[in-house]
Amino acid sequence: MTSLWRSFRLLRRMNWLMLLAAALLLVTGVMFIASACYTREDATRTLYLKQLGWVAAGAVFFVAAAMFDYRRLREGAWWFYALTLALLVAVLLVGTRMYGARRWLMLFGVGIQPSELAKLAVIILLASVFSPGGRREGEPPAIWKAVLLAAPLMILILKQPDLGTTLVFVPVVLGVLFAGGASMARLRLIVLAGMAGALAVIAAIVVPDQIGMRPERREQLYRILHLSKYQRDRIEVFVKPDKDPTGAGWNRRQSQIAVGSGGLWGKGYRQGTQNELGFLPRTVAPTDFIFAVIAEETGFLGSAGLLVLYALLLAGGIQCALAARDRLGRLLCVGVTVLLFSHVFVNVAMTVGLMPITGLPLPLVSYGGTFLISTMMALGLLQSVYIRRVSAWGAWSRGRE
Repeated sequence: MTSLWRSFRLLRRMNWLMLLAAALLLVTGVMFIASACYTREDATRTLYLKQLGWVAAGAVFFVAAAMFDYRRLREGAWWFYALTLALLVAVLLVGTRMYGARRWLMLFGVGIQPSELAKLAVIILLASVFSPGGRREGEPPAIWKAVLLAAPLMILILKQPDLGTTLVFVPVVLGVLFAGGASMARLRLIVLAGMAGALAVIAAIVVPDQIGMRPERREQLYRILHLSKYQRDRIEVFVKPDKDPTGAGWNRRQSQIAVGSGGLWGKGYRQGTQNELGFLPRTVAPTDFIFAVIAEETGFLGSAGLLVLYALLLAGGIQCALAARDRLGRLLCVGVTVLLFSHVFVNVAMTVGLMPITGLPLPLVSYGGTFLISTMMALGLLQSVYIRRVSAWGAWSRGRE
């Protein structure tokens, strides 16, 4: 009982600005999920009530993660990684198929998405593996170790298929390696190789059409690259925005119209015509395209306010990393902050047409149980590092010893 009370007292040392930003984002999410489902007459009209339940569950996980001493993560990092790996294998074997992808496991009537837990698992494992000893992780063996640890999870998620979530692992791994002291030259080389690979994939989709390659040869090329039809369609409509505007390019076009039509002040809460009239598909408005709903109803000022909240959240993550008392805490904070930034950047960019549609949700705002809980756990770990920070006086004193 004494140790539990001591843990609760530690919560007073939390990063309160980051907590306030997260709370406002959660409120925003519930409000606009309700707006995205306002005119529906089916069961999805009450999605915001389900989201409230997920917020309550996420709050419990957040407090538990904040009270948990992050330094004990080394003891269970491999177990959490193995559990996530097993869940991803189970998804491919007995998972539930929705919208053409097999990404969910049904447990007691509740769908969970193990790929969301996999992001947190790889951050915890990489931080645990690279934190002892305080040596720089710039050598090629360390980089290969990181790749080998992340690769099994990425391959299993790609098989679902879920290309967007798979690609999120790349900046997370690079961020942890950078915080661990990896050579900038080697990281730059990896980034350039990744960009070259992405350009090669785009070329493999666009060029065959330009040179009149036979359909059978084209399909053979796609099988070699493991590109499904929906992935090819999304990349193609990104490169050629006017292609298939009523099919594969519909979501992208309607999202851009919604964002642009919001103007400076927006059309008003629950007054967005793209959303309310169903031009922005109701299957994605509360999830991947929630930013378009917010932009249409609150305009540029509301969208900018939302991005300010995310900036405060990310700045809080950086502050937690700088205040960390050890290497493990710093790597954890960097990994979580890079993960959050990647989700925000990619989601907003795809909503306004600057990136292909990837299906990455907006943290704390998009509808989704597993993603919300995993995000709240990640934020709880940031707070766990921050509340156990060394005071400025303590750090100065240790530096003199």
